[in-house]
Amino acid sequence: MMQLDVAVLSERGGRTENQDACGQWMGESAAYFVVCDGAGGHLGGAVASKLALAETLASLRAGESCTAQALEAAMRTANEALVREQQVQTQYAQMRATIVALAIDLKCGGASWGHLGDSRLYCFRDRSIVAQTRDHSVVQTLVDAGYLQPRELRTSPERSKLLSALGDADRFEPAVAAESFALAAGDKFLLCTDGLWEYVQESEMEEAIGECPSAQEWLRALERFVLARGKRKHDNYSAIAVWINP
Repeated sequence: MMQLDVAVLSERGGRTENQDACGQWMGESAAYFVVCDGAGGHLGGAVASKLALAETLASLRAGESCTAQALEAAMRTANEALVREQQVQTQYAQMRATIVALAIDLKCGGASWGHLGDSRLYCFRDRSIVAQTRDHSVVQTLVDAGYLQPRELRTSPERSKLLSALGDADRFEPAVAAESFALAAGDKFLLCTDGLWEYVQESEMEEAIGECPSAQEWLRALERFVLARGKRKHDNYSAIAVWINP
């Protein structure tokens, strides 16, 4: 059975409330990890992220499958749950949530992932990023079109404007890796909200891997960048690190 070293970090940062949500579930044949970032006004963001997390994990657990289809179905279930809650509790009519989810097949040694919004997944091999999700955001689209430089993903005034997120009744377009990723001993994953990646460069993530003996120590190293660079009222920041042990 594949052995995993897992660490979780979720803090409210400079805000009065933490509207992020992180969760995991491990069975005999599969392990699931989910990070959500809520939005939508007072309390609405927290409701959205927690509901999205619970619905996604429940759907994945029910099927205990690690396919792209299972991930998309789980996120669709979460989206439908948010839309229903918006209709039942009208004070939450504008609530939304980003999501990033990782599924690991513990027997076959494969991984699948999917996301919606600007919460990210990074996959590292030999201290280098070999896979990274692409944000569903206005700034990412402008970078892709050549109108902005990649560094502006972190600095543009438009950075927080999303093109899609959970809680949209008319448009559900998650990005899910089409093929399973074959894992190797030593591979590492980072799932995180924008409150973390905004303050940590990819090169710093890679460098910190070589300096840290465990997933927990790695997250603590990344958190130090956030604490040193975050503004007084900086966003909630959350992350799950998953290391594939030899």
